[in-house]
Amino acid sequence: MATSKPESSTGDWDALARRAIDLIGSERRVLLGITGSPGAGKTTLARQLVDRINAITEAGETAPVAVYLPMDGYHLANATLDRLGIHDRKGAIDTFDGWGFVSLLRRVLVETDHEVYAPSFDRRVDEGIAAEIAVAASARIVVVEGNYLLIDREPWSQIAPLMAESWFCETSESERLRRLVDRHERHGRSAEAAEAWARTVDGTNALMIEPSRERATLIISGVDTTILSA
Repeated sequence: MATSKPESSTGDWDALARRAIDLIGSERRVLLGITGSPGAGKTTLARQLVDRINAITEAGETAPVAVYLPMDGYHLANATLDRLGIHDRKGAIDTFDGWGFVSLLRRVLVETDHEVYAPSFDRRVDEGIAAEIAVAASARIVVVEGNYLLIDREPWSQIAPLMAESWFCETSESERLRRLVDRHERHGRSAEAAEAWARTVDGTNALMIEPSRERATLIISGVDTTILSA
């Protein structure tokens, strides 16, 4: 569990990658969670970690040791959000198929003799894309990324026990807001609408997510990958 005492450490991709590799041990496959609030830098951390693990292990593209698996493919479809009347807060915890995501993670852990397909999320069309992600049979570590991996309510509370470790990506509120406004503008919102969404919808989600850092194995800076506590 994370403590309040910071480690004297610098952002070191090789060190983080080797820590992840060491989690495998005698296991056929392990899951490593990367979580944090919107705009914290989870996706960058998770993707670069996967790239570094595969570089260190000299894994090829057709037989990767590490695979990136985001939660975003389990957004409910826009039509479903419209039917439920919750489209105006897409990204909140109840706008995801949590039960489906948990089922996928269980499959990924045990189905190691064939590819397991998972949905991705395309921000250009703001919808999930079925079966775009392939977890290869060669994958020994699956880096799972998402906002709600450490939330203590059903079905999300079933995720933490599946993880070998969970790392919380921490970034200041001001920097997260800047990143989120930029992201929303790049995907078509006006400056005013982008800031409103970042402060209300994303901000409300962050209030739920931030306390979950207490259940993380490591807390890592989303700015320079420094290990802040362990």
